[in-house]
Amino acid sequence: MKLALHLSALAAVNAVLGATLPGGKGGPQFEKGQPIAGNGKGAPLLGGTNRQVDISNPDNLGRQSTDNGIVPNLKWRFSDSKTRLFKGGWLREQVIQDLPQSHDISAAQQHLSKGAIRELHWHRVAEWGFVYAGSVLISAVDEFGKYQVETLNFGDIWYFPKGVAHTVQGLGEENEFLLVFDDADFDKVGTTFNIDDWVAHTPRDIVAKNFGLDPSIFDHVPTPNPNIFNGTVSTKNVTGDPGDVLTGDASFVYRTLQHEPEPVPGKGGQFYKIDSTNFPASKTLAATFVTLKPGGLRELHWHPNAEEWLYFHKGTARATVFIGNAASRTFDFSAGDTAAFPDNSG
Repeated sequence: MKLALHLSALAAVNAVLGATLPGGKGGPQFEKGQPIAGNGKGAPLLGGTNRQVDISNPDNLGRQSTDNGIVPNLKWRFSDSKTRLFKGGWLREQVIQDLPQSHDISAAQQHLSKGAIRELHWHRVAEWGFVYAGSVLISAVDEFGKYQVETLNFGDIWYFPKGVAHTVQGLGEENEFLLVFDDADFDKVGTTFNIDDWVAHTPRDIVAKNFGLDPSIFDHVPTPNPNIFNGTVSTKNVTGDPGDVLTGDASFVYRTLQHEPEPVPGKGGQFYKIDSTNFPASKTLAATFVTLKPGGLRELHWHPNAEEWLYFHKGTARATVFIGNAASRTFDFSAGDTAAFPDNSG
């Protein structure tokens, strides 16, 4: 089963400004962070509340009269994720414990300073990456010794199948990217394997014998594993058999903006499709890269075979989800928000 992934680069909707008369007699006050419809429904918030969140999520306050029934929360803000700091960068993630309705996909934002490296590692699940700031150097090798080393810039994507060992290094002064995994909890035990972690927890004499080196060489293997560490951008070339370089349909890299977007008859924005038809390596994750103009609409649709997971990079947007049985809920989104819409939901 393919998993659907949706990125909004810029989505904007026009705000409907309400009046500010007390008690709601002068009109709706949702934009002021109050659950007041102005038609006799609603009343002011008097208890504890986060005013900033209320104002930025007016549809949670009951603004849409078409919303109905009980629809679970389908949204998570990366700003609510715990940020883990490392020498040379940081990481914050969204897994199923954060967004329980995302059963198929989890994700992370990662930042690397110049020269910083996400150490050599691999996963039991596939990893999909999207560069949205700076430039990075990716290197990867599969179980057959086939490898690839590429520089990626804004809009470029990588896909590493499960078990493919890889590293990512920052090339610009500051670099950042989105990571997506075809599993709801990519950080659980038995899912990610770091090389330093493995070596540190293998007897020294066994490691030394494996590599034919003196055991003292491994006296200072970092533990716990560094995950991200500072480094220097190298000018050395990777040495290997040119016949083992992954290219063409076998490539782990897709350069989105070097391709033409899909035709959009409605003229409301741009729509890039990235799936196994144009990126053959990406067998378990299909994606779209969407830019909506102010007022632009991604038309009514549903996905028969997959959940849709979203990440909003810029702007603000609004989405209504219909889950059947007269149940519907509208969500407001801004930069850094993620969401998961159930399969077959409208």
